[in-house]
Amino acid sequence: MEEKKFDFRVIELKRVAKVTEGGKMMKVRAVVVVGDYQGRVGVAVAKGQDSTDAVNKAKKLAEKNSLKVPIVEGTVPYEVRAKYGATAILIKPAKKGRGLIAGGSVRTLLSLAGYTDAVAKILGVTKNPLVNTLVTFKALEKFKNYEKKLKLKEKLISKKNADSSTES
Repeated sequence: MEEKKFDFRVIELKRVAKVTEGGKMMKVRAVVVVGDYQGRVGVAVAKGQDSTDAVNKAKKLAEKNSLKVPIVEGTVPYEVRAKYGATAILIKPAKKGRGLIAGGSVRTLLSLAGYTDAVAKILGVTKNPLVNTLVTFKALEKFKNYEKKLKLKEKLISKKNADSSTES
Protein backbone atom coordinates (compact mmCIF):
# COMPACT_ATOMS: atom_id res chain seq x y z
CA MET A 1 0.00 0.00 0.00
CA GLU A 2 1.24 3.44 -0.91
CA GLU A 3 2.16 5.73 2.01
CA LYS A 4 0.16 8.95 2.08
CA LYS A 5 2.31 12.07 2.32
CA PHE A 6 0.65 14.59 4.59
CA ASP A 7 1.69 18.20 5.06
CA PHE A 8 0.91 19.71 8.46
CA ARG A 9 0.33 23.09 10.06
CA VAL A 10 0.32 23.93 13.75
CA ILE A 11 -2.77 26.04 14.42
CA GLU A 12 -2.09 26.71 18.09
CA LEU A 13 0.53 25.97 20.73
CA LYS A 14 -0.55 26.82 24.25
CA ARG A 15 0.77 26.20 27.74
CA VAL A 16 -1.87 24.59 29.93
CA ALA A 17 -1.75 23.81 33.64
CA LYS A 18 -3.42 21.26 35.86
CA VAL A 19 -3.48 22.28 39.50
CA THR A 20 -2.90 19.37 41.86
CA GLU A 21 -2.02 18.98 45.53
CA GLY A 22 1.66 19.02 44.64
CA GLY A 23 1.42 22.22 42.58
CA LYS A 24 0.82 23.14 38.96
CA MET A 25 1.51 20.49 36.31
CA MET A 26 2.52 22.39 33.18
CA LYS A 27 2.03 20.87 29.71
CA VAL A 28 1.84 22.12 26.14
CA ARG A 29 -1.31 21.70 24.03
CA ALA A 30 -0.95 21.55 20.25
CA VAL A 31 -3.71 21.87 17.66
CA VAL A 32 -2.50 20.41 14.35
CA VAL A 33 -4.11 20.15 10.91
CA VAL A 34 -2.79 17.68 8.32
CA GLY A 35 -3.70 17.38 4.65
CA ASP A 36 -2.45 16.07 1.33
CA TYR A 37 -3.94 18.82 -0.90
CA GLN A 38 -5.96 16.12 -2.70
CA GLY A 39 -9.02 15.68 -0.51
CA ARG A 40 -7.64 14.15 2.69
CA VAL A 41 -7.60 16.29 5.83
CA GLY A 42 -7.39 15.66 9.57
CA VAL A 43 -7.44 17.64 12.82
CA ALA A 44 -6.12 16.65 16.23
CA VAL A 45 -5.39 18.09 19.66
CA ALA A 46 -2.68 16.59 21.87
CA LYS A 47 -0.74 17.47 25.01
CA GLY A 48 2.88 16.78 25.81
CA GLN A 49 5.71 17.76 28.12
CA ASP A 50 7.24 20.00 25.45
CA SER A 51 6.08 21.48 22.15
CA THR A 52 7.74 18.94 19.84
CA ASP A 53 6.23 16.05 21.78
CA ALA A 54 2.76 17.63 21.63
CA VAL A 55 3.04 18.46 17.90
CA ASN A 56 4.25 14.96 16.97
CA LYS A 57 1.46 13.33 18.99
CA ALA A 58 -1.17 15.59 17.40
CA LYS A 59 0.26 14.99 13.92
CA LYS A 60 0.01 11.20 14.29
CA LEU A 61 -3.53 11.46 15.67
CA ALA A 62 -4.63 13.79 12.86
CA GLU A 63 -3.25 11.43 10.18
CA LYS A 64 -5.02 8.50 11.84
CA ASN A 65 -8.34 10.35 12.04
CA SER A 66 -8.15 11.97 8.60
CA LEU A 67 -11.17 12.14 6.36
CA LYS A 68 -11.72 12.21 2.59
CA VAL A 69 -13.58 15.28 1.31
CA PRO A 70 -14.88 15.81 -2.23
CA ILE A 71 -13.35 18.54 -4.39
CA VAL A 72 -15.51 19.68 -7.32
CA GLU A 73 -13.52 21.90 -9.70
CA GLY A 74 -11.42 23.22 -6.81
CA THR A 75 -14.33 24.12 -4.55
CA VAL A 76 -16.81 22.55 -2.13
CA PRO A 77 -19.71 20.70 -3.81
CA TYR A 78 -22.48 22.63 -2.06
CA GLU A 79 -23.16 25.11 0.75
CA VAL A 80 -22.83 23.66 4.24
CA ARG A 81 -23.39 24.95 7.77
CA ALA A 82 -22.15 23.46 11.04
CA LYS A 83 -22.28 24.37 14.72
CA TYR A 84 -19.86 23.47 17.49
CA GLY A 85 -20.22 25.07 20.91
CA ALA A 86 -20.80 28.80 20.52
CA THR A 87 -19.40 28.85 16.99
CA ALA A 88 -21.18 28.28 13.70
CA ILE A 89 -19.65 28.26 10.23
CA LEU A 90 -20.90 28.68 6.69
CA ILE A 91 -18.87 27.28 3.79
CA LYS A 92 -20.01 28.05 0.25
CA PRO A 93 -18.69 27.12 -3.19
CA ALA A 94 -16.94 29.86 -5.17
CA LYS A 95 -16.37 30.40 -8.89
CA LYS A 96 -13.05 29.37 -10.39
CA GLY A 97 -10.36 31.98 -9.76
CA ARG A 98 -11.95 33.58 -6.69
CA GLY A 99 -9.51 31.96 -4.29
CA LEU A 100 -10.00 30.95 -0.68
CA ILE A 101 -11.99 33.64 1.07
CA ALA A 102 -11.63 32.60 4.69
CA GLY A 103 -9.63 33.64 7.69
CA GLY A 104 -7.19 32.07 10.10
CA SER A 105 -7.53 28.42 10.93
CA VAL A 106 -10.46 27.93 8.52
CA ARG A 107 -8.30 29.00 5.58
CA THR A 108 -5.48 26.68 6.67
CA LEU A 109 -7.81 23.70 6.96
CA LEU A 110 -9.46 24.31 3.58
CA SER A 111 -6.15 24.82 1.77
CA LEU A 112 -4.61 21.65 3.24
CA ALA A 113 -7.71 19.75 2.13
CA GLY A 114 -7.01 20.89 -1.42
CA TYR A 115 -9.67 23.54 -2.01
CA THR A 116 -8.53 26.45 -4.16
CA ASP A 117 -11.81 28.38 -4.36
CA ALA A 118 -14.31 28.62 -1.49
CA VAL A 119 -15.99 31.18 0.75
CA ALA A 120 -16.19 30.59 4.50
CA LYS A 121 -17.60 32.72 7.29
CA ILE A 122 -17.44 32.13 11.03
CA LEU A 123 -20.87 33.07 12.38
CA GLY A 124 -20.15 32.57 16.08
CA VAL A 125 -18.71 34.88 18.68
CA THR A 126 -15.47 33.07 19.42
CA LYS A 127 -11.97 33.92 18.27
CA ASN A 128 -10.61 30.66 19.68
CA PRO A 129 -8.58 28.92 16.92
CA LEU A 130 -9.22 25.46 18.40
CA VAL A 131 -13.02 25.82 18.27
CA ASN A 132 -12.89 27.44 14.82
CA THR A 133 -10.81 24.53 13.51
CA LEU A 134 -13.11 21.92 15.03
CA VAL A 135 -16.27 23.54 13.64
CA THR A 136 -14.69 23.69 10.16
CA PHE A 137 -13.77 20.01 10.36
CA LYS A 138 -17.31 19.20 11.50
CA ALA A 139 -18.65 21.07 8.45
CA LEU A 140 -16.34 19.12 6.13
CA GLU A 141 -17.55 15.84 7.70
CA LYS A 142 -20.99 16.60 6.25
CA PHE A 143 -19.52 15.88 2.79
CA LYS A 144 -18.69 12.31 3.84
CA ASN A 145 -21.61 10.73 1.95
CA TYR A 146 -21.33 12.98 -1.13
CA GLU A 147 -19.95 10.26 -3.44
CA LYS A 148 -22.71 7.85 -2.37
CA LYS A 149 -25.39 10.47 -3.02
CA LEU A 150 -23.86 11.28 -6.42
CA LYS A 151 -23.84 7.60 -7.51
CA LEU A 152 -27.43 7.17 -6.32
CA LYS A 153 -28.50 10.26 -8.25
CA GLU A 154 -26.79 9.01 -11.43
CA LYS A 155 -28.44 5.62 -10.98
CA LEU A 156 -31.89 7.23 -10.64
CA ILE A 157 -31.31 9.44 -13.70
CA SER A 158 -30.16 6.49 -15.84
CA LYS A 159 -33.16 4.44 -14.66
CA LYS A 160 -35.52 7.31 -15.48
CA ASN A 161 -33.95 7.68 -18.96
CA ALA A 162 -34.25 3.92 -19.53
CA ASP A 163 -37.94 4.01 -18.52
CA SER A 164 -38.70 6.96 -20.81
CA SER A 165 -36.95 5.30 -23.80
CA THR A 166 -38.98 2.09 -23.39
CA GLU A 167 -42.25 4.05 -23.31
CA SER A 168 -41.65 5.73 -26.69
